[in-house]
Amino acid sequence: MMTQAKVGLGLRREMLDEFCQSVPGAIDFFEVAPENWMTLGGKFGRQFRQLTEKHKFFCHGLSLSIGGPESLDTRFVKQVKHFLDHHGIDIYSEHLSYCSGKGHLYDLMPIPFTDEAVRHVAKRIEQVQDILERPFILENVSFYAAPASEMSECEFVSAVLEEADCRLLLDVNNIYVNAINHQYDAEAFLRAMPSERIAYLHIAGHYDEAEDLKVDTHGSEVIDPVWRLLEVCYQTHGVFPTLLERDFNIPATSELLKEINRIHDYQTKALQPSHRSA
Repeated sequence: MMTQAKVGLGLRREMLDEFCQSVPGAIDFFEVAPENWMTLGGKFGRQFRQLTEKHKFFCHGLSLSIGGPESLDTRFVKQVKHFLDHHGIDIYSEHLSYCSGKGHLYDLMPIPFTDEAVRHVAKRIEQVQDILERPFILENVSFYAAPASEMSECEFVSAVLEEADCRLLLDVNNIYVNAINHQYDAEAFLRAMPSERIAYLHIAGHYDEAEDLKVDTHGSEVIDPVWRLLEVCYQTHGVFPTLLERDFNIPATSELLKEINRIHDYQTKALQPSHRSA
C-alpha cells in the first residue's frame, strides 16, 4: 500500500532533460495530463518512458468532459486506458466539469448543481470505470458562475461522489478561490468533504484579478491562506499524497523544491502523535 505522506510535482516537457539525469529525492511522484503525452514519440516519448519505468506517476485528465451533454467519448477513454496500462499508472483523475458540447470548448465549464446533473455525471463515471478498470477520481473545480443551481457546491460535490461511489481529488487552492469568489467559508467546505473518499490532494498558486476575484492559474507561488487550508486539511482528514501544480511561470527546480519541502514539513507535523490525537 502506498504511504500517504508523499509529495508530487506536475511534470512539464521542459523538465524532461533535467529529471532524466536526476530526480530530487523530495519528489515522490509525478502527475501528467495523458492528453499531453500519449501521442508523443521520438526523444520526448523515450524520455517519458524512462521516467515512468523508474518513478510513480499519476494521471490528471483535461478533456474527458465528464459532465458534458453529448455521449461519452468511449474511444478516447480506451486510448487513455492503453496509455495507463502501457506505463503502469493506476491513478486517473478528472475535473467535475465539462469541456465539450457539439465541439470542444477549450475550457472547463461549470455543471449546474442539480439532482439531474448528479445522476448524469454518476452514470458517465460508471462507464469510464468499466472501461479503465480503475477507480475514478473526481476533482472539485474552480468556477466563476453557477447556472441553474438547486444546491450548493459542497452539496453537489458530495452528492456526485456518493451517487457515483468514486474517489475525490481534493484541490485545496480551488476551495480557497471559490470561497473568495462565491463568498463562503473555505474551512467549512473543506471539513465537509468526506475523508473516506479522498485519494490525493492538489495545491497551487492563483492570480488576484481583484480583492474579491481570484483566478485559478497555477502560475505563481502558493499563498499563506492556502497553506493554512492545507494544514487544516491534514488535521481534519489525515495526510494524503499532495501534488504541487505549477503550469507556467515555472521557476528553477530549486525554487519548486522549497514549496515541495514545505508540504513535506506539514505532512510530518500532521503525522506526529500530538497532532493526530488533536
